[in-house]
Amino acid sequence: MRHPLVIGNWKLNGSKKFIDKFIIGLCHKLDEIEGCTVVIAPPVVYLDQAKQAMCNSKLLLGAQNVDINCSGAFTGEISASMLKDIGAQYIIIGHSERRSLHSEDDQVVAKKFFALKNTDLIPVLCIGETAAEKIAGQTKTICARQIDVILQLQGAEVFQNTVIAYEPIWAIGTGCAATAEQIQTIHKFIRDHIAQKDSKIADQLIIQYGGSVTKNNAAEIFSQPDIDGVLVGGASLILDSFIEIIKSASTRQHKI
Repeated sequence: MRHPLVIGNWKLNGSKKFIDKFIIGLCHKLDEIEGCTVVIAPPVVYLDQAKQAMCNSKLLLGAQNVDINCSGAFTGEISASMLKDIGAQYIIIGHSERRSLHSEDDQVVAKKFFALKNTDLIPVLCIGETAAEKIAGQTKTICARQIDVILQLQGAEVFQNTVIAYEPIWAIGTGCAATAEQIQTIHKFIRDHIAQKDSKIADQLIIQYGGSVTKNNAAEIFSQPDIDGVLVGGASLILDSFIEIIKSASTRQHKI
């Protein structure tokens, strides 16, 4: 059964002082909210501190990246087993910033996906199109391509206990979120695309939206049947805003 999922992607933000204050406040508020899984993904240097701060709470730990290798001479990288050891559960891969700034193509993202699955961690697979691709009517083609590189290698079963985050690149950090109807159209396409291989896997797949999600548009986004969660950037660094988004998600449980 699908459940509402909200992930805060903090990107290159945060400090020791900020994390302690934010997580204490967030955990306190989460005690009042039911029916929604909430994850934060701070920078890797703060993962252990964040894990300690959220101890005995409903909040879960995520990470923003993983390496394709298990161990060895790969300076600066973090393996899936290390992330699991420190207590992370949800790992973001394929984010457009990794694809564009670090030249991670579909094949690299697929290798990261399989590294996480082999370690029993939950991949949060980001997919989405550029503004030019959207204008050219290629949104579905791009999303299908980014899914198929994994689907064709190991089949639909590999998407069990996995999250797909549809993040149109033109909406990330721009303040120009897609409309709820636009998001629903693509989320349904993603679910139907995987259902062609396995309808049961598609039915349980959590599909998030990311791209300028705020407390002002969250409720409308969650009104759609195939939008199971949100991957939140800037608004996840503002406690009151993040709480309001979580509250909107918590109402979603009655519709899944």
